[in-house]
Amino acid sequence: MKSITLVRHGKSSWEFSVSDALRPLKNRGVKDAKLVADQYNRFSELPKMIYSSPAVRAFSTCKIFLEAFNLTEDSVSVKDDLYDFGGESVVNFIKKLPNDYDSVMLFGHNHAFTSIANIFGDKFIDNLPTSGLVKLNFEIYDWYDLKKGTTEFIIIPKDLKK
Repeated sequence: MKSITLVRHGKSSWEFSVSDALRPLKNRGVKDAKLVADQYNRFSELPKMIYSSPAVRAFSTCKIFLEAFNLTEDSVSVKDDLYDFGGESVVNFIKKLPNDYDSVMLFGHNHAFTSIANIFGDKFIDNLPTSGLVKLNFEIYDWYDLKKGTTEFIIIPKDLKK
């Protein structure tokens, strides 16, 4: 069995005149990512491998999770394939994952992550919001055989603020 945890980057700031890849997180993005990371940490095992998009907002979100997991930046691999908004590059990346990793966590972007969650999970998500997380499980032994699986859980920051 394999599992993928998709984490959309936290809310980013448009306050600075920088390229898309260099946009930083807003304070709300930092707070929401901490809430989600803490919630995930309470009831799920750490993934065997963590990958992040190189975009500042995605890698910054990843670092918040690493802190919650008591891991260092050496625990994450930054991959250009995850700086994808449509999802095709992310799916191709997943299909090429080493099979000795049964569980992975990916930090990236929408619309890619909402699309992947809907194509491969069994619960429809209208939109995975910023700092949103979805965990998908698959009855496969080889990542290349990626097919429809089940949605184990979804964590939305708004739901944690009630």
